[in-house]
Amino acid sequence: MESATASAASPFGLSTIGQIAITVTDIDRAIAFYRHTLGIPFLFQVPNMGFFDCGGVRLMLTGSEKPGEQFSSILYFKVPDIHAALETMTSRGAAFEREPHLVARLASHDLWMAFFRDPDRNLLALMSEVPK
Repeated sequence: MESATASAASPFGLSTIGQIAITVTDIDRAIAFYRHTLGIPFLFQVPNMGFFDCGGVRLMLTGSEKPGEQFSSILYFKVPDIHAALETMTSRGAAFEREPHLVARLASHDLWMAFFRDPDRNLLALMSEVPK
């Protein structure tokens, strides 16, 4: 009972993301892109879904439940060297919208980003926090 009282006194707040879902039109094509082009560790596939491990957060690719329905968020992948990551991914067939660019000069680091799209035109990004 004491733990119930303690949890009632603490405000509820979400913090840990367990899974992110992206709707795709062709599950096999999307799995190939995320697995081979992006090099994200593949976990498993079930009918109409593929799962990947993004540093402890699970990424789920899924076909839409209704024809033509598609939703997406932007996924930002942290990389230590954005220019090297861009070169590797470009050699694997990823098409970037433009070269990496400086977004912000912060006290401890500079924030760089570069945006690209998956085969379904979902927007994805690389981000690099370069220490000063």
